[in-house]
Amino acid sequence: MEILFDEISQTLASYILPLFRISSMLMVMVVFGANTTPTRIRLMLSVAITVAVAPVIPPIEPIELIAFSTAFIILQQVLIGAAMGFVTQLVMQTFVLTGQIIGMQTSLGFSSMVDPTSGQQTPIVGNMFLLLATLIFLAVDGHLMMFRMLVASFETIPISIEGIRVENYRAMAMWASYMFGAALTMSISAIVALLLINFSFGVMTRASPQLNIFAIGFPVTMVSGLFILWLTLGPIMAHFGEVWHEAQILMCDILLLQCQTSGTMTF
Repeated sequence: MEILFDEISQTLASYILPLFRISSMLMVMVVFGANTTPTRIRLMLSVAITVAVAPVIPPIEPIELIAFSTAFIILQQVLIGAAMGFVTQLVMQTFVLTGQIIGMQTSLGFSSMVDPTSGQQTPIVGNMFLLLATLIFLAVDGHLMMFRMLVASFETIPISIEGIRVENYRAMAMWASYMFGAALTMSISAIVALLLINFSFGVMTRASPQLNIFAIGFPVTMVSGLFILWLTLGPIMAHFGEVWHEAQILMCDILLLQCQTSGTMTF
Protein backbone atom coordinates (compact mmCIF):
# COMPACT_ATOMS: atom_id res chain seq x y z
CA MET A 1 0.00 0.00 0.00
CA GLU A 2 2.88 2.36 0.71
CA ILE A 3 4.30 1.75 -2.78
CA LEU A 4 0.88 2.39 -4.31
CA PHE A 5 0.55 5.67 -2.36
CA ASP A 6 3.96 6.83 -3.60
CA GLU A 7 3.01 6.09 -7.20
CA ILE A 8 -0.31 7.93 -6.87
CA SER A 9 1.41 10.88 -5.19
CA GLN A 10 4.04 11.08 -7.94
CA THR A 11 1.39 10.89 -10.66
CA LEU A 12 -0.61 13.69 -9.08
CA ALA A 13 2.53 15.79 -8.70
CA SER A 14 3.34 15.36 -12.41
CA TYR A 15 0.02 17.06 -13.23
CA ILE A 16 -0.55 19.43 -10.32
CA LEU A 17 2.87 21.14 -10.31
CA PRO A 18 2.85 21.98 -14.06
CA LEU A 19 -0.71 23.27 -13.56
CA PHE A 20 0.59 26.00 -11.25
CA ARG A 21 3.06 27.28 -13.85
CA ILE A 22 0.53 27.16 -16.67
CA SER A 23 -2.36 28.69 -14.74
CA SER A 24 -0.21 31.48 -13.31
CA MET A 25 0.89 32.49 -16.82
CA LEU A 26 -2.71 32.55 -18.06
CA MET A 27 -3.70 34.54 -14.97
CA VAL A 28 -1.28 37.38 -15.85
CA MET A 29 -1.04 37.06 -19.62
CA VAL A 30 -2.87 39.51 -21.86
CA VAL A 31 -6.27 38.49 -23.26
CA PHE A 32 -6.52 35.38 -21.07
CA GLY A 33 -5.78 37.26 -17.85
CA ALA A 34 -8.14 40.14 -18.58
CA ASN A 35 -11.13 40.86 -16.39
CA THR A 36 -13.38 40.16 -19.36
CA THR A 37 -12.21 36.53 -19.49
CA PRO A 38 -14.34 34.37 -17.17
CA THR A 39 -12.43 32.59 -14.42
CA ARG A 40 -13.99 29.26 -15.35
CA ILE A 41 -12.79 29.55 -18.94
CA ARG A 42 -9.28 30.37 -17.73
CA LEU A 43 -9.31 27.41 -15.33
CA MET A 44 -10.64 24.98 -17.93
CA LEU A 45 -8.02 26.13 -20.42
CA SER A 46 -5.27 25.69 -17.83
CA VAL A 47 -6.41 22.16 -17.05
CA ALA A 48 -6.69 21.28 -20.75
CA ILE A 49 -3.18 22.53 -21.50
CA THR A 50 -1.80 20.70 -18.45
CA VAL A 51 -3.37 17.40 -19.52
CA ALA A 52 -1.86 17.81 -23.00
CA VAL A 53 1.57 18.97 -21.81
CA ALA A 54 2.21 16.79 -18.75
CA PRO A 55 2.95 13.54 -20.67
CA VAL A 56 5.60 15.19 -22.90
CA ILE A 57 7.57 17.24 -20.36
CA PRO A 58 10.66 15.74 -18.67
CA PRO A 59 9.84 13.41 -15.76
CA ILE A 60 9.66 15.08 -12.38
CA GLU A 61 12.05 13.92 -9.69
CA PRO A 62 10.38 12.10 -6.77
CA ILE A 63 8.62 14.78 -4.71
CA GLU A 64 6.55 14.44 -1.59
CA LEU A 65 3.31 16.08 -2.55
CA ILE A 66 2.32 16.78 1.05
CA ALA A 67 5.46 18.42 2.43
CA PHE A 68 6.69 21.84 3.47
CA SER A 69 9.34 21.89 0.72
CA THR A 70 6.64 21.39 -1.90
CA ALA A 71 5.24 24.82 -1.05
CA PHE A 72 8.50 26.44 -2.22
CA ILE A 73 8.39 24.40 -5.44
CA ILE A 74 4.84 25.62 -6.07
CA LEU A 75 5.94 29.20 -5.40
CA GLN A 76 8.71 28.86 -7.97
CA GLN A 77 6.25 27.58 -10.57
CA VAL A 78 3.92 30.49 -9.90
CA LEU A 79 6.77 32.99 -10.25
CA ILE A 80 7.93 31.46 -13.54
CA GLY A 81 4.46 31.55 -15.07
CA ALA A 82 3.69 35.03 -13.74
CA ALA A 83 6.99 36.36 -15.10
CA MET A 84 6.13 35.12 -18.59
CA GLY A 85 2.68 36.67 -18.47
CA PHE A 86 4.05 39.92 -17.05
CA VAL A 87 6.33 40.38 -20.07
CA THR A 88 3.28 40.43 -22.34
CA GLN A 89 1.74 43.05 -20.08
CA LEU A 90 4.86 45.20 -20.53
CA VAL A 91 4.48 44.92 -24.30
CA MET A 92 0.88 46.09 -24.17
CA GLN A 93 1.63 48.90 -21.74
CA THR A 94 4.18 50.22 -24.24
CA PHE A 95 1.33 51.01 -26.63
CA VAL A 96 -0.91 52.29 -23.85
CA LEU A 97 1.84 54.74 -22.88
CA THR A 98 2.21 55.74 -26.53
CA GLY A 99 -1.48 56.52 -26.76
CA GLN A 100 -1.41 58.49 -23.53
CA ILE A 101 1.51 60.62 -24.73
CA ILE A 102 -0.19 61.36 -28.05
CA GLY A 103 -3.51 62.00 -26.28
CA MET A 104 -1.95 64.59 -23.98
CA GLN A 105 -0.32 66.39 -26.89
CA THR A 106 -3.43 66.39 -29.08
CA SER A 107 -5.82 67.59 -26.34
CA LEU A 108 -7.60 64.24 -26.54
CA GLY A 109 -6.38 63.04 -23.16
CA PHE A 110 -9.39 64.42 -21.31
CA SER A 111 -11.68 61.74 -22.80
CA SER A 112 -11.44 58.39 -21.06
CA MET A 113 -13.18 55.04 -21.00
CA VAL A 114 -12.94 51.80 -19.04
CA ASP A 115 -9.96 49.63 -19.91
CA PRO A 116 -11.35 46.13 -20.63
CA THR A 117 -8.19 44.42 -19.37
CA SER A 118 -7.85 46.17 -16.01
CA GLY A 119 -11.27 47.73 -15.42
CA GLN A 120 -9.70 51.16 -14.76
CA GLN A 121 -10.37 54.51 -16.42
CA THR A 122 -7.76 55.18 -19.13
CA PRO A 123 -7.51 57.82 -21.90
CA ILE A 124 -9.43 56.74 -24.96
CA VAL A 125 -6.38 57.10 -27.23
CA GLY A 126 -4.34 54.78 -25.04
CA ASN A 127 -7.24 52.33 -24.94
CA MET A 128 -7.45 52.38 -28.71
CA PHE A 129 -3.74 51.59 -29.01
CA LEU A 130 -4.18 48.80 -26.45
CA LEU A 131 -7.01 47.16 -28.39
CA LEU A 132 -5.08 47.50 -31.64
CA ALA A 133 -1.94 45.97 -30.12
CA THR A 134 -4.00 43.13 -28.65
CA LEU A 135 -5.48 42.33 -32.05
CA ILE A 136 -2.02 42.34 -33.61
CA PHE A 137 -0.76 40.09 -30.81
CA LEU A 138 -3.44 37.52 -31.63
CA ALA A 139 -2.98 37.97 -35.40
CA VAL A 140 0.74 37.12 -35.27
CA ASP A 141 0.01 34.09 -33.04
CA GLY A 142 1.73 35.62 -30.04
CA HIS A 143 -0.36 33.49 -27.70
CA LEU A 144 0.80 30.33 -29.48
CA MET A 145 4.40 31.45 -29.15
CA MET A 146 3.83 31.90 -25.43
CA PHE A 147 2.53 28.36 -25.13
CA ARG A 148 5.53 27.01 -27.04
CA MET A 149 7.93 28.85 -24.74
CA LEU A 150 6.00 27.58 -21.75
CA VAL A 151 6.36 23.96 -22.84
CA ALA A 152 10.06 24.47 -23.62
CA SER A 153 10.63 26.05 -20.20
CA PHE A 154 9.98 22.70 -18.50
CA GLU A 155 13.21 21.41 -20.08
CA THR A 156 15.42 24.40 -19.27
CA ILE A 157 13.89 25.10 -15.85
CA PRO A 158 12.57 21.75 -14.58
CA ILE A 159 10.10 21.54 -11.76
CA SER A 160 12.26 21.77 -8.65
CA ILE A 161 13.22 24.15 -5.87
CA GLU A 162 15.30 26.13 -8.40
CA GLY A 163 13.56 28.86 -10.35
CA ILE A 164 14.33 32.06 -12.20
CA ARG A 165 17.73 33.54 -11.52
CA VAL A 166 18.00 36.79 -9.58
CA GLU A 167 19.68 38.63 -12.46
CA ASN A 168 16.72 37.80 -14.69
CA TYR A 169 14.37 39.61 -12.32
CA ARG A 170 16.66 42.62 -12.67
CA ALA A 171 16.48 42.27 -16.47
CA MET A 172 12.68 42.41 -16.27
CA ALA A 173 12.87 45.59 -14.20
CA MET A 174 15.38 47.15 -16.58
CA TRP A 175 13.15 46.29 -19.56
CA ALA A 176 10.79 48.96 -18.28
CA SER A 177 13.30 51.54 -19.51
CA TYR A 178 13.01 50.03 -22.98
CA MET A 179 9.22 50.28 -22.64
CA PHE A 180 9.39 54.04 -22.06
CA GLY A 181 11.96 54.45 -24.84
CA ALA A 182 9.85 52.52 -27.33
CA ALA A 183 6.75 54.52 -26.40
CA LEU A 184 8.64 57.77 -26.91
CA THR A 185 9.98 56.54 -30.25
CA MET A 186 6.48 55.77 -31.51
CA SER A 187 5.07 59.11 -30.34
CA ILE A 188 8.01 61.43 -31.08
CA SER A 189 6.75 62.28 -34.58
CA ALA A 190 3.36 63.35 -33.20
CA ILE A 191 5.07 65.38 -30.47
CA VAL A 192 7.24 67.26 -32.98
CA ALA A 193 4.32 67.90 -35.35
CA LEU A 194 2.12 69.31 -32.60
CA LEU A 195 5.03 71.34 -31.26
CA LEU A 196 5.36 73.02 -34.66
CA ILE A 197 1.60 73.72 -34.68
CA ASN A 198 1.75 75.32 -31.23
CA PHE A 199 4.85 77.25 -32.28
CA SER A 200 2.98 78.63 -35.30
CA PHE A 201 0.16 79.77 -33.00
CA GLY A 202 2.73 81.57 -30.90
CA VAL A 203 4.05 83.38 -33.96
CA MET A 204 0.47 84.32 -34.95
CA THR A 205 -0.21 85.69 -31.46
CA ARG A 206 2.99 87.71 -31.58
CA ALA A 207 2.17 89.12 -35.01
CA SER A 208 -1.48 89.87 -34.17
CA PRO A 209 -2.12 90.35 -30.45
CA GLN A 210 -5.81 91.04 -31.12
CA LEU A 211 -6.31 87.49 -32.36
CA ASN A 212 -8.11 85.27 -29.82
CA ILE A 213 -5.72 82.33 -29.91
CA PHE A 214 -7.77 80.32 -27.40
CA ALA A 215 -10.87 80.43 -29.64
CA ILE A 216 -9.13 78.94 -32.69
CA GLY A 217 -6.19 77.16 -31.10
CA PHE A 218 -8.11 74.38 -29.37
CA PRO A 219 -10.22 73.18 -32.35
CA VAL A 220 -7.30 73.45 -34.77
CA THR A 221 -5.06 71.49 -32.40
CA MET A 222 -7.70 68.79 -31.94
CA VAL A 223 -8.37 68.37 -35.67
CA SER A 224 -4.65 68.34 -36.39
CA GLY A 225 -4.19 65.81 -33.60
CA LEU A 226 -6.76 63.49 -35.16
CA PHE A 227 -4.98 63.72 -38.50
CA ILE A 228 -1.60 63.08 -36.89
CA LEU A 229 -3.09 60.16 -34.95
CA TRP A 230 -4.31 58.67 -38.22
CA LEU A 231 -0.82 58.97 -39.70
CA THR A 232 0.70 57.40 -36.58
CA LEU A 233 -1.34 54.21 -37.02
CA GLY A 234 0.45 53.41 -40.29
CA PRO A 235 3.76 52.06 -38.95
CA ILE A 236 2.28 50.50 -35.79
CA MET A 237 2.72 46.98 -37.19
CA ALA A 238 6.46 47.51 -37.60
CA HIS A 239 6.71 48.99 -34.10
CA PHE A 240 4.81 46.05 -32.63
CA GLY A 241 7.11 43.59 -34.39
CA GLU A 242 10.18 45.25 -32.92
CA VAL A 243 8.78 45.47 -29.39
CA TRP A 244 7.49 41.89 -29.48
CA HIS A 245 10.86 40.69 -30.77
CA GLU A 246 12.65 42.32 -27.83
CA ALA A 247 10.10 40.80 -25.45
CA GLN A 248 10.76 37.34 -26.87
CA ILE A 249 14.48 37.81 -26.35
CA LEU A 250 13.78 38.80 -22.73
CA MET A 251 11.66 35.68 -22.18
CA CYS A 252 14.36 33.52 -23.75
CA ASP A 253 16.88 34.93 -21.27
CA ILE A 254 14.50 34.41 -18.35
CA LEU A 255 13.67 30.82 -19.32
CA LEU A 256 17.28 29.98 -20.35
CA LEU A 257 16.15 29.11 -23.88
CA GLN A 258 18.56 29.05 -26.80
CA CYS A 259 16.58 31.22 -29.21
CA GLN A 260 17.52 31.92 -32.82
CA THR A 261 16.35 35.33 -33.97
CA SER A 262 16.83 34.90 -37.72
CA GLY A 263 13.50 35.73 -39.36
CA THR A 264 11.13 34.24 -36.81
CA MET A 265 11.89 33.28 -33.23
CA THR A 266 12.85 29.60 -32.94
CA PHE A 267 14.24 27.59 -30.08
